[in-house]
Amino acid sequence: MLHYRSIRMRIAIPFVLLIVVATAGLALYLSHYFREAYLETLETRLLADLRVVGDYLPAQLAADVSGGSDLDATARHYSSLLDARVTFIAADGVVLGESDHDRTTMENHLYRPEIQQALDQGSGSSIRYSVTARTEVIYVAIALDETAAPVRIARLALPLAEVQAELARLNRTIFSTAAIAVTFAIALALLIASRTTSPVRQLKVMAQQVAAGNLDARLLPTTQDEVGQLTRAFNIMAENLQDKLNALTTEQSRSSSILDHMADGVLVLDLDGVVQMLNPAAARILAVTPEAAPGSTFSALVRHHRLIELWLRCQRSQQEQQEAVEIDHGKGTFLQVIITPQQTPSAPGYLVIVQDLTRIRRLETIRRDFISNVSHELRTPLASLSALVETLQDGALEDPTMAQRFLSHMERELAAMTQIVEELLELSRIESNRAPFFMQSTPIATLISVPVERMLPQASRAGLSLATELPDSLPPVLADAERIQQVLINLLHNAIKFTPAGGAITVSARGAADKVIIAVRDTGVGIAEEELSRIFERFYKADRARSSGGTGLGLAIAKHIIQAHRGQIWVESVEGRGSTFYFSLPVAQGIS
Repeated sequence: MLHYRSIRMRIAIPFVLLIVVATAGLALYLSHYFREAYLETLETRLLADLRVVGDYLPAQLAADVSGGSDLDATARHYSSLLDARVTFIAADGVVLGESDHDRTTMENHLYRPEIQQALDQGSGSSIRYSVTARTEVIYVAIALDETAAPVRIARLALPLAEVQAELARLNRTIFSTAAIAVTFAIALALLIASRTTSPVRQLKVMAQQVAAGNLDARLLPTTQDEVGQLTRAFNIMAENLQDKLNALTTEQSRSSSILDHMADGVLVLDLDGVVQMLNPAAARILAVTPEAAPGSTFSALVRHHRLIELWLRCQRSQQEQQEAVEIDHGKGTFLQVIITPQQTPSAPGYLVIVQDLTRIRRLETIRRDFISNVSHELRTPLASLSALVETLQDGALEDPTMAQRFLSHMERELAAMTQIVEELLELSRIESNRAPFFMQSTPIATLISVPVERMLPQASRAGLSLATELPDSLPPVLADAERIQQVLINLLHNAIKFTPAGGAITVSARGAADKVIIAVRDTGVGIAEEELSRIFERFYKADRARSSGGTGLGLAIAKHIIQAHRGQIWVESVEGRGSTFYFSLPVAQGIS
């Protein structure tokens, strides 16, 4: 559809209008010119005919003595010869002879334009509407000399109906030719405009493709003019834009990858504190969904008064603020939050970094407890040894019986210290992968039977029943039998220690996919829920074990032995209703 807003029509329409106006003007001029030329030729011919009449009229008048009626006949005679109306007029304007009408009814012709011109100039002509003939008529008159008296003026009149018909045919020819010329000119103008604007239209299509995201769109320049230069410039611009967009996309992908894999949470806020973006770590730390967070306010997202105060303080001071906050006292979740104002004009706002310090705090707590527990475990035997040595130095050495009892006590304390050091060294070797493990396919019955037989007498002395529940179809596991037996002895020892007389201890095993799960279940005092997550820490003792013996390293060693076997160890317990310790071992044929 043609539209004036298109550049093709804006080029073509002015030219078309110019051509139409010029052609119409030329046609009108030619029509007027030919009409004037035709009438002038007609007038000249009529004047020539009239002069011929004027030349012969005096002789006829001289030979005719009958009077005016003969002038009518003469007029009709010349009218038939010239095919025109002939009128003879006296000097005073009276019609003396008339070829077509009754002259007696005709008015005086003295003041007709052609008569006045003939009297003044010898000849005259005019074109006017004739009431008598009821049409436009051309009149031509000449003044005769005295020899033609009484006739002074001879006039010819010719109706222009035929002339106008001829001129109409000529005008139709002129305007038809003009119409054909205009049509051809319009087609030529549209063709030229179309060919001229074709590169521009192609450039527009290319620009639309680039705007739609197709940066590979290119256009081959077909001309060397300004449009060709524009096309080359546009191609260069598209290439530069593609390079920059690729660079930005790469940079954005790199930044997104970094943000997605960062351990620290990152949030971007606008000036009003509305969350614009957050990474998965921030969503995980703040326990929110990544889809719902954008658009929420920072205050609604964190829901903690100290974090909100930190954000308001940064907003007021426009300076970086940071603070460590414990946001969940029940779970001990510690966060380090850093809020930094962003002064960039393009994206003003605030950058929030959220670091989860829970594990670090927990490690600090474990380290602090470890040092305290080591100190506690070593301080007791050392204090006892110191007291015994002082007693021996004070004279007890002279009493053999007393000295022997003190030395035996010193031996027990040294053995306890030696056990602590050996277990610490063993735990260190296991954690650093320096402890040797001899893995081989081992039946489950072999792993369980030896520890059970060894601990059975101790269970009997404590008034406890110790039983096993082993299905016959259990597959062998890949394990270091001696290490796994050490784990079972440790678990059985704890079960016997914390189960009152009359209780029961059961060792069982079951298959699960590509592993075997071994369980040690007792009916003892159980473990408090808040202590379940820490009992595998070194030197950690639950309240029930504070007064009992042991180094507090057994479960830590068991945990690392099981992990070295690519297994897991965990506990389920209800305080006052017993505990069940589980650990898994991989099936032998499932390990490559």
